[in-house]
Amino acid sequence: MPLRAHHVVIDAHDLPRMAEFWSAVLGWPVLSAREREIVIGPSVDAGIGICLMPTTDDKVTKNRVHLDLTTEAEDRDAEIERCLALGATRADVGQTGEESWVVLADPEGNEFCVVRPKQTLIG
Repeated sequence: MPLRAHHVVIDAHDLPRMAEFWSAVLGWPVLSAREREIVIGPSVDAGIGICLMPTTDDKVTKNRVHLDLTTEAEDRDAEIERCLALGATRADVGQTGEESWVVLADPEGNEFCVVRPKQTLIG
């Protein structure tokens, strides 16, 4: 049986703050909170979740892995504004302005994209 994705791990300085941010952005509850690990996800038996792990390292360059998030077309601009109100910032990773996505960063600078509405992984 092949491996399957389990968690996307995000290193963070302030685990509770980052868990609060990502829980609010995704509408996922905190499933487990320990001193050195906080897990959020849609449910404990979901296919994938986010695990926040502590780091003392500063973020220096663009992420090599990031989340692409999507929503319905009529919700997209409102969701971008909601993310900004929750503490996200707009990020410049060299985009031209013609892209079909918007690059944001979480409160600790980790980039993520809000992409055009999608119903499938390739659509």
